Amino acid sequence: MSLILGGDSELWAIVLLSLHVSLMAVVIAAAIGMPLGAALAVGRFPGRRALIVLLNALMGLPPVVVGLMVYLMLSRSGPLGVLELLYTPGAMIIAQVVLVTPIIAALTRQSVETLDAEYSEQLRSLGVSRLASVPTLLWDGRVALLTALLAGFGRAIAEVGAVIMVGGNINHVTRVMTTTIALETSKGNLAMALALGAILIGIAVTVTAAVSLLAARGERTGLRHA
Repeated sequence: MSLILGGDSELWAIVLLSLHVSLMAVVIAAAIGMPLGAALAVGRFPGRRALIVLLNALMGLPPVVVGLMVYLMLSRSGPLGVLELLYTPGAMIIAQVVLVTPIIAALTRQSVETLDAEYSEQLRSLGVSRLASVPTLLWDGRVALLTALLAGFGRAIAEVGAVIMVGGNINHVTRVMTTTIALETSKGNLAMALALGAILIGIAVTVTAAVSLLAARGERTGLRHA
């Protein structure tokens, strides 16, 4: 606790890097996942059901497998090796994007599909096509979409397996909360590990509480509209 209250510079540098990496990953994942989820929700095309099943399956991707895939892509002999991103925060962001995008896309699809079923007849009667209805449905489902973003952030901030494989846990470069906790525990430096653990738990509790509040608000809104 003294490290937290005392404003330990190393501790807070690790926390800020963790937040930077995870927030960037969520923003990129949202830019990819929300349009993808909405397209799967309103689109009607061959193979749609198979893509939905695949998307749901990707939500359970093992982090170490994702880390291995990204490592192979970014290594010197890999197709993206020329970018020299391996063992940088950029590589960690890429790994988290791969993990978080299916979560945001799947939750977006579920939300938009529910709204589309509710409002499709009304929108079609107004001459609004399925594709053109996407912005309206996304706006109407903004509470659920914010919940999806928070769920993705919670997944990203707690990740350790993939980020340590592609980031290397380099001090002052790629050392984030989860990897530092593992390292400092193995070194016997429990003060730092416990301080970071307390902060991580605080973030997790805050995110969970926010998701619960947003879900409750969404249910109340749905009841008012019913």
